[in-house]
Amino acid sequence: MNKEKKQKKQNKIIEIIKKKWLINGTKTLLLVAIIIAIFIGINILMQGLELTPIDFSQEKLYTLTEESKEKVKDIEKNVSIYFIGYTDEDTTLDLAKQYKKVNEKIVAEAVDINNRPDLANKYGIESGTEGIIVECGEKSKVLTANDLVTYDTTTYETISIAEEKLTSSIISVASDKVPKVYFLEGYSDFSLKQNMNYLNLYLSNEVNEINTLDVLSVGAIPNDCDTLIITTPSKDFDDVATKAITNYIQAGGNILWLNSAITSQMNMPNVNQILAIYGVKPFEVGIIRETDTSKMVTNTPDLIIPEIENATVTKDLYNTTGVIFINATKINIDVDKLEELKVTETDLLLASDKSYFRTNFDIQSDAAREDEQKGTFVVGTELEKNIQEASESAEAITSKLIIYGENYFITDYPLSQNSQYGAIQLGYNKDLVLNSIAYLVDRQEDITARKSTGTVTYTATQEQDTIIRVIIFAVPVIIIIIGIVVWQIRRRKK
Repeated sequence: MNKEKKQKKQNKIIEIIKKKWLINGTKTLLLVAIIIAIFIGINILMQGLELTPIDFSQEKLYTLTEESKEKVKDIEKNVSIYFIGYTDEDTTLDLAKQYKKVNEKIVAEAVDINNRPDLANKYGIESGTEGIIVECGEKSKVLTANDLVTYDTTTYETISIAEEKLTSSIISVASDKVPKVYFLEGYSDFSLKQNMNYLNLYLSNEVNEINTLDVLSVGAIPNDCDTLIITTPSKDFDDVATKAITNYIQAGGNILWLNSAITSQMNMPNVNQILAIYGVKPFEVGIIRETDTSKMVTNTPDLIIPEIENATVTKDLYNTTGVIFINATKINIDVDKLEELKVTETDLLLASDKSYFRTNFDIQSDAAREDEQKGTFVVGTELEKNIQEASESAEAITSKLIIYGENYFITDYPLSQNSQYGAIQLGYNKDLVLNSIAYLVDRQEDITARKSTGTVTYTATQEQDTIIRVIIFAVPVIIIIIGIVVWQIRRRKK
């Protein structure tokens, strides 16, 4: 009898397992499997649709601006953006994928370099390397992670410039014209190979063709020269160079002139003759020194931070911490002759009104002496000369000169013995020279445009805020309520 009861009890337990545990367990597993399948299906669908992620940052750091959309929408060439070493979840890649929604010819993707030996061989990329390649046919630009950010040395914020760099790179590689920049050689101690290697690399990456020019060998400035760069002359131009540069100006050529402080009296009548075409007076012997500690670096009066004016060339550097000049000299403009010369001046950089000009280098004191000139000095300016008025038979011809009273700021030299960085790598020095050249070669899209800040601030709209609150609070509450209701129904059925 006991054996029979025991057998019935065992059979009852088996029935319970079959009816409740196995059936209900199977239903649960099936429900879980269906939910997982739905989740995976929705995820695949979302990836296929490539929906733009919701951007809750106040500055919309992860959303293409209307300005960028307008610039790339009419590009007719195929542009590929390869994110080497990045994952599909990267926010910069998400940003780059948004170009395709504006223009289907622009495609961005994450690439495992081990699966693309063609890219590895073409660009010399090694496994484990991280970078971005923007490619269009035979033209390309390579961006590093450092190119996508800049830093505010006052607030110590990291500022994203990813969109600006990506947009300018796309436009550059898709452009039919490659600007040609010539560096005048033979008259200066500054050269690309000797002390401006970084500038050479930066310019090449901006999709420019860089050349050096020995004007004595060719006798003229090449017709394809978009911008001529003249670095601090250490000797006077000879007659051949003077004639070649003058003819270049009269034909509407543009010049970037960099002139460090002269520390000894030098007779350069031909150099001064070229400068006089734009109304620039001869450079004086002397350097600008600061007394305002907020306008100098590490309390060094010779390391000045000029005030940046709001001009086309400098508009995106305006209100930043600025550039750093060492031993800058002042630019003297003959303002009374500008109208006669048909020249328009636009100031770019000014030393503060608390600076002074020192001509006697034997003086050791940092304080300004009574006999030293004080006040605001021009250390960067643009001068546009009207060569020929427009007429029915001919277009207007103008020649632009951008001139800075400093040369070391774009070199590989460190500004101090304690610095491990070249001068061009500090502050916005690199941006200033690259923006100046971009402006002179008529590639204003390469002038760096920055968003206001790198600080991501939560600023959801009312609709977005409602959605987030529903997801965070309402959905879990609904699930809990449904669970309680189901539990109560099953309990009553028992």
